[in-house]
This record gives sequence, C-alpha cells and structure tokens, in this order.
Amino acid sequence: MSLTADLPQDLEALADSLSASADALHERIMRGIRRQQRLDGGDGVDVATPLTQGAAQALFENEVALRQQANSLYVDAASHSLEGMGVNLPELLRLAAQAREAIRRIDRVKELAGVSADLLAMAAAIAAARPEHLAAPLQSLKKQLAARQARGSA
Repeated sequence: MSLTADLPQDLEALADSLSASADALHERIMRGIRRQQRLDGGDGVDVATPLTQGAAQALFENEVALRQQANSLYVDAASHSLEGMGVNLPELLRLAAQAREAIRRIDRVKELAGVSADLLAMAAAIAAARPEHLAAPLQSLKKQLAARQARGSA
C-alpha cells in the first residue's frame, strides 16, 4: 500500500473520511456529556466510564484537530487539481472571497445570477480538470468584480 495519494480524489476521499470521523467523534462526545449530565442529577450509578470535563475538553480538541487536518487535505486536493490549469489557489481563494462579499451586497438579480454562474462554471472546470473551460468564467468573474468595485468607489 502506498502512503502517497496521487489523485486529488484520493485526498478528497481521505478528507471526507476524516470529516466523517470528526462528526462521529462529536456525536459520541455529546452523547457522553448528556449521559454524564443525567448521572449527575440521578443516582450516580453507571456501567460506562463517565466523561469528565477534562476528558470531554481533550476529545473536543481532538475533534478540532481532526477537522483541521481534513481541511488541509481538501486544500491539498484543490491545489493538486489546479496543477497545469494556469491559476493558483491563493488567487482563487481571493476571488471567491470577493465574490462572496459581492453576493451579500448585490441588489440586482441579473448581477447575482452572473456572479453565481461564473463561480459555478469556474468550480466545475476545476473539478473536471478542464483548463480550457476555466479562462472564460474566470475572466468574466474578474470583470464583474472589478466593475462592482469601480461603481462602489466612484
């Protein structure tokens, strides 16, 4: 078994699995906390090991760390899938943040549709590893965001 993932899908699948594990850990922690709360108000008899506040805190820290690792793998998968596409992840993250802020403030439906369609087309081109389909929505999104910025500062 190789310890290296060659495909973005491999990294994403691992990240999905780690996220699901973090979800399961969170559910288990919450179940333990609820059980402990019932015990503290009840007769104090329990066959399971009680979940102390310190243990719950340590498990929550593990959950957060697990989610951070999963998120890191998602970023690695995205970066890997961008190879050879002529765009880098920091630029895409910046554009996505600008688009998200624009979406929050857009009043016109037509403009909202244009920005969201460009984001969707950009994401689809990256997910499909089709660099030939990336340039048009990327340029259109940049143009729309620049026009909004120019109108806002004018």
